[in-house]
Amino acid sequence: MRESNPCILVVEDDPLLADITAFRLELLGFDVQTVETAEDAIELCEESHVDVVIVDLELAGMKGLELINQLQLGEETHETPILVFSTDPSLDVVQKAFKAGAKDYLVTPYDPAVLEHKIERLLSPETIT
Repeated sequence: MRESNPCILVVEDDPLLADITAFRLELLGFDVQTVETAEDAIELCEESHVDVVIVDLELAGMKGLELINQLQLGEETHETPILVFSTDPSLDVVQKAFKAGAKDYLVTPYDPAVLEHKIERLLSPETIT
């Protein structure tokens, strides 16, 4: 059993979506941090332990796919599961996200129950590769 609640980092530049997601995850008992930029996400991941990262593909500045690549290369973050948020359900975009290193994909707006299921699955020991 975990000594503390799992920490989830939400990298989302839409304040409303970030707040709704953080609120939902906090209700489920997770510790949640939100940042608006990929650069802030990298800095936070270097400073503290994060159990799951949720990345929006359409961030201002460094895009989500580039952030995923950076996290995959990081010594502290290369095994951290990544869930992608995107408004684009196209197969091409989904494949690019998985090739970059994402472990799951969620089209926004999303069903909160689906978010919960995906996070629980990403946190389960069987999911870690």
